[in-house]
Amino acid sequence: MWQDKLKEIIYILENSNVNEIEVSFWWKKFRVVKSSSTIMSNNTNSNIEQVQSVPVHSTNQETSSIDEKIKSVTEGEELLSPMPGTFYSAPTPDDPPFVTIGSKVVKGQTLCIIEAMKIMNEIESEIDGTVSEVLIQNSDPIEYNQPLFKIKPI
Repeated sequence: MWQDKLKEIIYILENSNVNEIEVSFWWKKFRVVKSSSTIMSNNTNSNIEQVQSVPVHSTNQETSSIDEKIKSVTEGEELLSPMPGTFYSAPTPDDPPFVTIGSKVVKGQTLCIIEAMKIMNEIESEIDGTVSEVLIQNSDPIEYNQPLFKIKPI
């Protein structure tokens, strides 16, 4: 989803007299600067991380290269942890995981359990899609707003 927005930001910058654009969406802040040709991401915790270096002026060949670079940064939308706790991928140690890479999910489907203060909290999908990445291992401790899964929307 944010890849499309990022393309729009680059397009606006290319076709204007503006040298810099900064936009916030999906808990991320993106800054595109024409002079230095970089895209920056700033999460809400103020840690700035360079996401991708992209030439702002582009030809048709370069545009497809930009699309590939943006796509390689992420494949899907991140599902963030709503609380700190312990991540469990299955209801019991003997059961298979709720989801694996490639699993089709629907909005409201249980993806994992987070144990917080001896309470088991089922974490549900916020969108319909396909799990493209599981970012946490079973029984790992997790923090608030830590990415758990990447889900490619349908």
